[in-house]
Amino acid sequence: MSSEPGAPLAGGIPLSVPSLDAREWEYVKECLDSGWVSSAGPFVDRFERELSARLGGGAAVATVTGTAALHVALLVAGVQSGDEVVVSTLSFIAPANAVRYAGAVPVFVDAEPSYWQMDPAALRTFLEEECETAGGALRNRRTGRRVSAVLPVHVLGHPVDMDPVLDAARRFGLAVVEDATESLGARYKGRPVGRLGDVACFSFNGNKVVTSGGGGMIVTDRADWARRARYLTTQAKDDPVEYVHRETGFNYRLTNLQAALGCAQLERLDAKIAAKRRIAATYAQAFAERPGLTGMKTAAWAESIAWLYTVLVGDEAGTDRRSLLAALQAQGVQTRPLWQPLHRSPAFADLPRRPCPVAERIHSAALSLPSSVGLTETDQERVIDAVLSSTRGRAAAEAR
Repeated sequence: MSSEPGAPLAGGIPLSVPSLDAREWEYVKECLDSGWVSSAGPFVDRFERELSARLGGGAAVATVTGTAALHVALLVAGVQSGDEVVVSTLSFIAPANAVRYAGAVPVFVDAEPSYWQMDPAALRTFLEEECETAGGALRNRRTGRRVSAVLPVHVLGHPVDMDPVLDAARRFGLAVVEDATESLGARYKGRPVGRLGDVACFSFNGNKVVTSGGGGMIVTDRADWARRARYLTTQAKDDPVEYVHRETGFNYRLTNLQAALGCAQLERLDAKIAAKRRIAATYAQAFAERPGLTGMKTAAWAESIAWLYTVLVGDEAGTDRRSLLAALQAQGVQTRPLWQPLHRSPAFADLPRRPCPVAERIHSAALSLPSSVGLTETDQERVIDAVLSSTRGRAAAEAR
């Protein structure tokens, strides 16, 4: 049995695992029978077409991971070595790593307290008060580096408030690279997440609402950017017959086997999102009367996919996030905290640290609960009972 905090236990309830059925077996068998198992084959093209159709348009380029998609999206958006890219601090580390891969420097901005997304006001403050236009470019006054892009991350299935982000970016001539890796199917003011910025990226890791085992996708309305993304992700082949390469490319192409899984998964996206929302609604109802347990809200302008239900564990719960994690693990329930805010990460200790108190407060209290699409009612009740028994006693709530 693993001693790692939050690790799944034998016979326990995992945090988020894929739901696979006969269609996945059928499509993968088709790959095996045909011999199309590598980075060429009909399912790769099909996955790109069908994701584009799902989003209502845009050229789609499949990649081997969501991080690879972010890396190439930054490059095609014009981010250059030495630039700065504004990134949400409350996020998994992948987008900040992708900025580094591009030779650029991430600048972290805080989350807003209501929905835990990039704070448009904090973004605007940085651009207006800490930057200046010089030499035809926006530059960070403190570092002198060019600021070239904004990278908002739609965390936990809920959209960022994109209109003010887009307004600020347009005002200062910055590209907007959407990280939609956790939010396929979410909508912002009726518009699909991933169709709001200049270019967007999705992930199909095993814990995502649609999985291809691993994998990602770049989506953009810019045909020239899509062509360049396809070129860079396939080793920058200028003459594939004579193996001529005029610049450095990447081995980032998705395999046909992975794309086959993705196609099968995408066919059930609506049902998967409905399951995620039912799970979130059940948790919210169960914890509504328990002091100290506050779930993530959904904005009036948002349609969240409730990818990973997360609660803030407050003082009134009679415990803290770390203690609750340990108590649930002991009962066979896998949970996890949110990511360490990136401005606090040792990986970025060399960068100037800007204050991000909201993200730090959310991180200190947040705990994500089992949210697999296939989570049964019985197992969810077991999770709920475990949470309630591990916070302030059930008797206290029933006595009111």
